[in-house]
Amino acid sequence: MKIFVDSANLDDIEEALERGFPAGVTTNPTIVSQEERGDFTERIKAIIALLHKYDHEIPLSVEVFSSNPVEMLSQAESFIAELDYDPLYVKVPIGWDELAVIRELKSRGVKVNCTCCMSFTQALLAAQAGSDFVSLFYGRIRDHGTDPTAVVRQVRTALDEHGAASEIIVGSIRQVEDIGEAFAAGAHIVTVPPKFFREMVWHPKTDEVVKQFLDDFEAWMR
Repeated sequence: MKIFVDSANLDDIEEALERGFPAGVTTNPTIVSQEERGDFTERIKAIIALLHKYDHEIPLSVEVFSSNPVEMLSQAESFIAELDYDPLYVKVPIGWDELAVIRELKSRGVKVNCTCCMSFTQALLAAQAGSDFVSLFYGRIRDHGTDPTAVVRQVRTALDEHGAASEIIVGSIRQVEDIGEAFAAGAHIVTVPPKFFREMVWHPKTDEVVKQFLDDFEAWMR
């Protein structure tokens, strides 16, 4: 079980790195667009600089921003050349033409994260095309009226039974409870928006017990 940081915000990523738990970072065009306007490549380079700063060379997913297969391949090659970061994964959305893009990128030795998967069959084809990660969008699957745990469980069973190398990333997390559900269903990785990190570490009974320990010790010391 691994937690990724789903963000392009440098402060949020650094706060997580300071605490040592991130096993990866995921970005997408919408996440990047939420940050201060600037050069896209420089933003990703700044994330990489943070990963180097904390000696934490972990998977970083960067998504193509075109629907044209030729442009997708060109952008992917630019990412590899300009970013010079070994555990870089190029995110490609699932689609008919996109499967050919995934296959071609894998033939060139590029690591791939197939994103926007909402169904078992999409994830299956992405894995068969060679994608290293298949990203299932938990909240959006639920929005469509489908049980996301059933989809995650079905994909994990198929991957395991057929010895596929692909790993499941669950994204589109809407609440902390989604994280435990996704892992219980078989997700290898859950990528989490930073707004949930403090909630993940908080529990009212923890605060209560810690206060009791301190109060009892202080009373004993008097």
